[in-house]
Amino acid sequence: MKLEEAIKQKDFKNQYNKAVVNLLYTQSYLASYQSKLFKPHDLSPEQYNVLRILRGHHPEPITVSSIQERMLNKMSNASRLVEKLKKKGLVNRKECPSDRRQVDITITKKGLSVLDKLDPVVEDFNHNIIQLSDEEVEKLNFLLDKLRG
Repeated sequence: MKLEEAIKQKDFKNQYNKAVVNLLYTQSYLASYQSKLFKPHDLSPEQYNVLRILRGHHPEPITVSSIQERMLNKMSNASRLVEKLKKKGLVNRKECPSDRRQVDITITKKGLSVLDKLDPVVEDFNHNIIQLSDEEVEKLNFLLDKLRG
């Protein structure tokens, strides 16, 4: 669906204005579908992001501040997300032996299992929602990287 139809707006000031609105609208569109994807697993997209960060660092522990730095949504509260994941048994929290002010976070076997179940679901989702050819996806990634400088 074209942006103009989706937001019921005929004209934009210029193509740059339209591009910014289009990016914001698309981000919201993707986030909405992602939320539906993770809901049956009792996860938010932000919690899923934390689990992926932890799996990428596994088996080594990582601090909450390091998780925060790696988060896709920098406005997310990593401490709160970790606490929710801990209550679900998906992560462990342990005081850092070298710096008692820091807390080491690791993913549990249950957390890894949830990600293993979600991997094919997310892969299918990514292919279905981004209906572009391999070449187009590569170009899109190039342009988005270029946009961010």
